Amino acid sequence: MKPVRKAVFPVAGLGTRFLPATKAFAKEMLPVVDRPLIQYAVDEAREAGIEQMIFVTGRGKAALEDYFDIAYELEATMRERGKSLDVLEPTRLPAGALASVRQQEPLGLGHAVWCARDIVGDEPFAVLLPDDLMWGNPGCLREMVDDYEEVGGNIICVEEVAPEKTASYGIITPGATSGNRTEVKGLVEKPKPEEAPSTLGIIGRYILQPEVMRILDNPERGAGGEIQLTDAMARLIGTQPFHGVTVGAKRYDCGDKAGFITANLALALEREDVGPAVRAFVADLR
Repeated sequence: MKPVRKAVFPVAGLGTRFLPATKAFAKEMLPVVDRPLIQYAVDEAREAGIEQMIFVTGRGKAALEDYFDIAYELEATMRERGKSLDVLEPTRLPAGALASVRQQEPLGLGHAVWCARDIVGDEPFAVLLPDDLMWGNPGCLREMVDDYEEVGGNIICVEEVAPEKTASYGIITPGATSGNRTEVKGLVEKPKPEEAPSTLGIIGRYILQPEVMRILDNPERGAGGEIQLTDAMARLIGTQPFHGVTVGAKRYDCGDKAGFITANLALALEREDVGPAVRAFVADLR
């Protein structure tokens, strides 16, 4: 069983739900308290042992790569003023640990992942969607890697969703369960509630075998006229082990304004520096 060393971050989206803020600003750079969404996802990947981060970007996304680069002028100014550089340490990646490739057309998540095929090569890889901020200790991907090391194959993160919201998710057909793992017998993208095989929805974390890239070489358009990753994954079922796992980490949907605000509030309340002030503010609202 090959280890999972690479992770793909599909970050080419336009962030239209956060306009006008994202007109000239990558949505993945939106801060939750004082770290951008992309930092949380990269931190999670590093905790899970990922060695190479692969950003699938688009026009106007250079800030994502700049963020993980060395900022010489900023660091020199901070040193001159006697300020610690520790706050910048999480933004430093080892040489060669960040690669990027362009997704030139918005053709769906499956297409975004396929754009990274040459960098992924013949290895299993993770996919992390930064819009889904997964907050917990251990991190979501760390838990998934632990499961992968037990059963191999393909691992997707799943959670129970409200029946009326199945049309917003990829939904699994569940098989046998063992602890937090559920065998995946089938996958369907965005089914109507009356057609959904369960209420276990796929959220933005995956560990996939490289064979999915061969399927995406000859894609078919799925829901919304896009190339759906769910459809490609479904074709692996029966040929490789395939499991969905539920994790202890809490999910905040930061692709949604309410979810983004909730994430800021929840994570701020846990902080020693800002938590007391935020807690006092919330108390005054009652």
